[in-house]
Amino acid sequence: MPEGKDEESPATEAVAGVVTLVTLLAGFGLLALGWPYFWVAFPVGFGGLLPAGVAVAKWYAAGSEGKGDSVTPELEAALAELRERYARGEVDEMEFERRVERLLETESVAAAEDAYGNEEPALDGPERGRSVQRDRETERS
Repeated sequence: MPEGKDEESPATEAVAGVVTLVTLLAGFGLLALGWPYFWVAFPVGFGGLLPAGVAVAKWYAAGSEGKGDSVTPELEAALAELRERYARGEVDEMEFERRVERLLETESVAAAEDAYGNEEPALDGPERGRSVQRDRETERS
């Protein structure tokens, strides 16, 4: 893809195709009916409806993109903390993957805790106490 060139979304291409088809059908339909001002359909369709339809499709697609893939600062912080805990060896790979999936399935960290509870991995001895204390400090901040 060349630099600076925007790739069109399927919705934008579909809207452009439909508006083009409707404009051509209206213009040539009016010509076939013998209407003397049939040509007005072309500037109205291609000069007005097509740019407006494409702009609306792009606006809608831009609004839809952000909704499904947005990562809130709260979620990003939770993922960073989970990565750090995995790097320190406090959680194993299976636990790490399970928690990441749960965080990404829900809309927020609070929703993940509500849905799945605030489960801790099975840690023994003093490591368990440090992990719980660190989690409490993270919740306060």
